[in-house]
Amino acid sequence: MMNNNHIKPQLSRTSIADQWLRIAGQHEVGAVPLFLFISIATIVAISSWAGILPKNMIGGLGIIMTLGFAFAQIGRKTPLLKDIGGPAILCLLVPSVLVYFDIFRADTLDTVKLLMKEANLLYFVIACLVVGSILGMNRFILVQGMIRMFVPLVIGTITAVVTGLLVGKLFGYSFYHTFFFIVVPIIGGGIGEGILPLSLAYSAILGSAPDVYVAQLAPAAVVGNIFAIVCAGLLTRVGNSRPALSGDGMLIRCKEDNIRFTRSEEPQQTDFQLMGGGLLMICAFFIVGGLFERLVHIPGPVLMILIAVLCKYTKIIPQKMELGAYSCYKFVSAALVWPLMIGLGMLYVPLESVVSVFSVGYVVVCGSVVLSMAAISFFIAPALNMYPVEASIVTTCHSGLGGTGDVAILSASGRMSLMPFAQIATRIGGAATVIGATLLLGWIV
Repeated sequence: MMNNNHIKPQLSRTSIADQWLRIAGQHEVGAVPLFLFISIATIVAISSWAGILPKNMIGGLGIIMTLGFAFAQIGRKTPLLKDIGGPAILCLLVPSVLVYFDIFRADTLDTVKLLMKEANLLYFVIACLVVGSILGMNRFILVQGMIRMFVPLVIGTITAVVTGLLVGKLFGYSFYHTFFFIVVPIIGGGIGEGILPLSLAYSAILGSAPDVYVAQLAPAAVVGNIFAIVCAGLLTRVGNSRPALSGDGMLIRCKEDNIRFTRSEEPQQTDFQLMGGGLLMICAFFIVGGLFERLVHIPGPVLMILIAVLCKYTKIIPQKMELGAYSCYKFVSAALVWPLMIGLGMLYVPLESVVSVFSVGYVVVCGSVVLSMAAISFFIAPALNMYPVEASIVTTCHSGLGGTGDVAILSASGRMSLMPFAQIATRIGGAATVIGATLLLGWIV
């Protein structure tokens, strides 16, 4: 009797442990079993806290992949948040909040900075997404999409500027301040391609140090990017409820069956050697873009896109190499997007700048710029034989944080295949905005 009493609690505890392990094994975080992910996260956290995290790419990847998998999973499971781009919002904003409150050690931030800025993981990911998706697309859709997207981009930009000026006036902002310090930063192409060149131009024209203008311009870009992410999530929900309005990642409506214009997704064995060749080719495209930048003085990433489109259109790249590059695109879009956004949130989203200018009117003006751009593109898309949801999402990328924003917006909508069009909207639209705003400011002053 005594033995049985002692045995029962032991059996009970054993069964609870077995049950917990069974449940943990059934749940996954970014394809990693829950119990294994918890173990990995604990190892990374202890190493970071103790200051012994490797100060190289491995340490940086350990941080951003752990946090990326965790926050993306939470964003996918949280009610309401999951319908408005929860994973993208959490991966971008939560790290920024943690940095703002000094949760990370200085050496941890240095390790992530080494990966993100010195090794420039952002450009690697964008190159894989852009070149891989271009070479994996149908030529008809690619060319038609590039041509037709300029109409909603131009009309959307004009609508956003007019709407922003009017709403800004309602909240007491002058047309001058609204245009140059709220609207232009939102549609200027991001931090590196928009805010920094604008700050230098404003400094040369207005006289203050560039740092002063960066602090004034960056908050609008960040707030606008958040609105763009939420907007992309809502558009995805509209597309799910009204399938006729969405192309599930296709921008152009085709008279023929869509199956003719999409790559077959039938399961096939991955050729890792071919994938390596595709990665080498992606690197070559990026390098060639940089070389031509010195000759024609057009940003290298823009030239990379145009060269990739030209190669796709002329069919000079062997089909198997296109498949290799497309395989790289699929790997990067599935495994590295959320971790990348963690690094961007830690280093490129200055929460203190947003907090310093935060007001209801400021947020409403930023929101009106993004939402008006998305709305007008949505309604004119059918006239251009484009899917409204996709056309609106691509145009909305014009109000994102450059390449950072494109990744976040397309991730929130689950449409990474639109990356080539998004990059055109962001980089060409942003460059045109920066040049136009600089000339206009010089003329006014």
